[in-house]
Amino acid sequence: MNGAKYLGERIAKCVTLTSLNLDLSENSIGENGAKYLGEGIAKYVTLISLNLDLSNNTIGVNGSKYLGEGILKCVTLTSLHLKLWRNSIGDNGAKYLGEGISKCVTLTSLNINLYYNSIGENGAKYLGEGIARCVTLTSLKLVLRDNSIDDNGAKYLGEEISKCVTLTSLNLDLYNNSIGENGAKHLGVEIARGVTLTSLKLDLTSNRIRENGAKYLGEGIARCVTLTFLNLDLRYNKIGDNDKRTLK
Repeated sequence: MNGAKYLGERIAKCVTLTSLNLDLSENSIGENGAKYLGEGIAKYVTLISLNLDLSNNTIGVNGSKYLGEGILKCVTLTSLHLKLWRNSIGDNGAKYLGEGISKCVTLTSLNINLYYNSIGENGAKYLGEGIARCVTLTSLKLVLRDNSIDDNGAKYLGEEISKCVTLTSLNLDLYNNSIGENGAKHLGVEIARGVTLTSLKLDLTSNRIRENGAKYLGEGIARCVTLTFLNLDLRYNKIGDNDKRTLK
């Protein structure tokens, strides 16, 4: 914790920074360490690019709050990359992060990795609402694998991401959640609204998608007439031969 405190205090003095890449993954920073780092980041009013990796540090809900509060002060950001996997963030932590991201209205590139953080439908909703405020986004990568996102969570994500009308590249990783027919339907419907998408990567491995879910996904993707790159991963679901023909 003290190491993070000293680091945050020292870095905060670099008030003219435009780009910061900080990797503190797999340490023992905790929520108090995240607080000091968040307070330091908040001082960078000219920051354009932030790449922060605090993966596997047990920052929890409060740590996410402090980071969110720091990020929301960085109003000139155009590129934000957050890696916070395995941090016990939960739905409330996702809410604070979403609130922080929502203030970064000049973002064009957003990459968030929240793998294995006990995030459910409410957390997905909060994140989606924050991302939807980033009206200039062209590239979005959102990793939510190994969480607890169900059909409603997939619906919220799809509805909110579809509001990013300038997106050209979307990478959505929902591996090993609890998404079934309705979730796949909502994702398909909302993906179809991505009229500017040229690149789509969608990982729905190890969910609960069956016949109709595959149909809805296929119909939605078919409407993305500007796509030049597509990577769709549906391994370990319950899709039969008829459904594979639908995807074709």
